[in-house]
Amino acid sequence: MSGPTNRKRRTGWILKGVAVLAIIGVLGIAALLTVVWLEHQTIVNLPAPTGPFAVGREFYDWTDDAGIDTLAPVPGTKRELLVWLWYPSVSPSSAPVDSYLPVELRPKRNGGTSILTLLTRDDSKVRGHSIRSAQLSPQQRSYPVVIMRAGASSGVLNYSTLIEDLVSHGYVVVGFDAPYRTGRTVFPDGRVIDRRPENNPELCAEKDVSQQADCMAKLVAVWTADTGYVLDRLERLKDSDPSGKFTGRLDMTSVGVFGHSLGGAIAAQFCHDDARCRAGIDIDGQPFGSVVKSGLRRPFMFLLADHHGTSDAVSRHIEANIQAIYDHMNPDNRLRIAIRGASHFTFSDDGAVLKSSVVRGALRMAGMLHIDARRQLAVTSYCVHTFFDAYLKGMSNTPLGISTSVYPEIQVLQ
Repeated sequence: MSGPTNRKRRTGWILKGVAVLAIIGVLGIAALLTVVWLEHQTIVNLPAPTGPFAVGREFYDWTDDAGIDTLAPVPGTKRELLVWLWYPSVSPSSAPVDSYLPVELRPKRNGGTSILTLLTRDDSKVRGHSIRSAQLSPQQRSYPVVIMRAGASSGVLNYSTLIEDLVSHGYVVVGFDAPYRTGRTVFPDGRVIDRRPENNPELCAEKDVSQQADCMAKLVAVWTADTGYVLDRLERLKDSDPSGKFTGRLDMTSVGVFGHSLGGAIAAQFCHDDARCRAGIDIDGQPFGSVVKSGLRRPFMFLLADHHGTSDAVSRHIEANIQAIYDHMNPDNRLRIAIRGASHFTFSDDGAVLKSSVVRGALRMAGMLHIDARRQLAVTSYCVHTFFDAYLKGMSNTPLGISTSVYPEIQVLQ
């Protein structure tokens, strides 16, 4: 009799144990979701710009009556871009800082809430440092112009930290989102246009070698043409801005281009193709296009994450492409540096500032984060404005020495 009784008791204990574990698991998941939800709803401030200028911001809907968007689903569709323009402004006395994501674009852009959207901050809770329609600073007669290209299909707003810091050092910075290739483009009139799957660079990377090259070449060509069109429009804005704000105030003889990831590839190819580029920066991007074989004649910097220890075939191919460009450059006008501990995904606001601490903690446990993300942005901002100061403002007549004891994370590569 004792055998069956003991078995019943053991079975009861096992069932009770399973029930307790199930309850603990449910409570743990509930607690995790609560933490994530609270973080999603919590106000977060972007890192403050380090330069002396306040930051103004405008955005425009520009349509190219003479240009066709070859990546649009309907043949003959005109190129149309949502263009963001940041500029040095006077310090405000009472003007409020604009919303990180302007109210006109917020309702339709955000969409519904899911567990994935909960893993990053609500755009309405993010506080940047830009002031809508502020007065352009009279401190300088004109300001150098820098084009910024976002990574992959990301929106340019996701790089506000790097942009606002550069603007605070006396630059007009212009970025743009493009229908059918930016993840989602929302225009002020309420239209929402999503990226087409065939224009997704991540899907290009999954193709075989020959198809991948063709896929990326098509995307790079269109993004490069978009950049040229934006400069054309800025020339018109400099000559005759309807508001009068930018008339005669944009120095179109001192144009820089920088970008992250695919945006860095666009910067390299554009500076190869267009003589208006005076200097450029590729932030941890794999180069594509004719620039790999031909190199660059203009000052250019490769600013890399920490890829120490990576030796897979893809990494070796990227290193070889960068080396090929580097070997064809004037030693006085080239720079290649890495930020010790930096990750590819934490050059943006989303990766560095807006992601949940749960996500960042998981990445640290996985060995993917080795530097404080805000610190990485600070080092990157320093490198970007120091490079452009040297080559767009002429603040250095010798090869740029970018190393500093303030940021020992900077590693100059030969």
